[in-house]
Amino acid sequence: MAAGVGLIPGIAQAAGPVAPAAPAAQGAAAAGTGPEVAQKLKGKTFSSPADRTVVTPKSGAQAGGTARAQGAQGAQDSSYPAIDLEGTGHTAHSIDLRTIITTTDAAALDVVISWGDGATDKFVATIAGFGSDLRYTKHKYAAVGSYDVKVTVKNTATGAEAVNGLKFTTAGNEFTSHAPTRLLDTRAGIGAARAKVGGRSSVALKVAGVAKVPAAVRAVVLNVTVTNTTGPGHISVGQDKALTEGAETSNVNYVAGQSVPNLVIAPVGEDGYVHLFNAGWQSVDLLADVTGFFTPAPAAGYGALTPTRAVDTREGVGTAKGQVPGYGTFDVEIAGRGGVPAGATAVALNLTATNPRADGHLTAYPSGQAAPVTSNVNFTAGQTVANSVIVPIGPDGKIAVRNGSWNPADVVVDVVGYYTPDSRSAFVTAWVPMRMLDTRKDLSWGLRKAGPVPARTYEPMPLEGDTTTPDIDGWALNTTVTNTTGTGFLSVAPDPNFRYQYREGTAVTPQRPVSSALNWTAGATVPNLVQTPGGKGGIVDFWNQGWANIDLLVDLTGYYQTN
Repeated sequence: MAAGVGLIPGIAQAAGPVAPAAPAAQGAAAAGTGPEVAQKLKGKTFSSPADRTVVTPKSGAQAGGTARAQGAQGAQDSSYPAIDLEGTGHTAHSIDLRTIITTTDAAALDVVISWGDGATDKFVATIAGFGSDLRYTKHKYAAVGSYDVKVTVKNTATGAEAVNGLKFTTAGNEFTSHAPTRLLDTRAGIGAARAKVGGRSSVALKVAGVAKVPAAVRAVVLNVTVTNTTGPGHISVGQDKALTEGAETSNVNYVAGQSVPNLVIAPVGEDGYVHLFNAGWQSVDLLADVTGFFTPAPAAGYGALTPTRAVDTREGVGTAKGQVPGYGTFDVEIAGRGGVPAGATAVALNLTATNPRADGHLTAYPSGQAAPVTSNVNFTAGQTVANSVIVPIGPDGKIAVRNGSWNPADVVVDVVGYYTPDSRSAFVTAWVPMRMLDTRKDLSWGLRKAGPVPARTYEPMPLEGDTTTPDIDGWALNTTVTNTTGTGFLSVAPDPNFRYQYREGTAVTPQRPVSSALNWTAGATVPNLVQTPGGKGGIVDFWNQGWANIDLLVDLTGYYQTN
């Protein structure tokens, strides 16, 4: 079987700007991206200050009083305990609760933390006069969601009780499939004004509460397409307008005359919007199709897989050998095959068109349904192009792929993961995308010098620090290849080594993957979303499968975690 998607026709594409080029390499290190990535993505903090403490007075005191609370009824007594609470989600399912208990009188206090899921923690705090007790307590929830956390403090001598609480929502989110639906089309006035998005301008897209996307949505899966382009540029997608317009990261890169799609897992702002910024200097049209969303409620968790080739029409893998006819459709058996369990509700895959005889597009959708009007991959004659797709699985365990061209084309499908109600691996979104690697620049912590990824080699990237027990089940990474001088394709796969083996020079060379994440031609800048597990040491490999050097950019959009 040919590696990747095979020989790639030499269709040149001018590269859009990504960022200024860095100086030439000065000896790139084999591996190293700095501190553990997950620790940088701190969850939202929920708090309840001390003045919200509600007190049941000790015997003989006036009832109904509150300690340090506005609107107090009856007498206040500063000798009663006051409780200050702050809860943060540092992992998908956990809460780190900080409690500060203060009192003016010396006291022995029984403290009970009720986590809202039926579990409790207890401890005794002995406080001197005018003192306080500071504690950090961690609790893991079996399922993502919102929980009422309550802390009760009882004075063992007087029987006085103080209570404070907060509503905590886990950082983790689970996935719900959505029938492909167009939320934005600036050509038709869907989701925004009927007008092209101007250069260096953005459009706000309402997501929450639209097309059956719930109001509680935390992140949305969008297939974003830029079209009617007259110059080079890129599109950035985020939840905050100012941060999106100032982001160093990109989601879709384009040049004049191109129609380019890319899958985006975008965080949704508290106002229910996402923002799409056109960083080019010329106006463009933008389309966005929703295919799923993430909420902090049990739905379907993720299952990561090493990329597995499910379909290759050139080889007769997964379907009949031979090009898919114009406007032809074929079904692909997904559930119960290649590591995808029978109960999976959706599949994450990389969909590639190659050797097309004319312009067109590919659409992936659940089997047994009519083909939607949306597209997943757009191509021109002779082009090899890939895009990441999350597709609901039909009731028969299959998906369908349609060739939307008048003429035949070859199709390659690589499965990278799945979603199932049996998994509790929840998605933690980056509030803003985080640039993990730009080979044109030195890494800020000095572990890698600027320089391209050489031809036919790989770039190992540790994403969990120096670990032998990875905590992250899968990574969502937007990869971009630029400064290309030939044709090639990028493969992304878990690394079999530990970080110390790279330091000691004992790391084994990983087996070269056959799957492809994105394809390029000379002069092209090409992005694609990649979802991948890390290796046993939390390391991910990025393979340059071309015969010329490339520059590589990797942006973190989030990760999946069971803890």
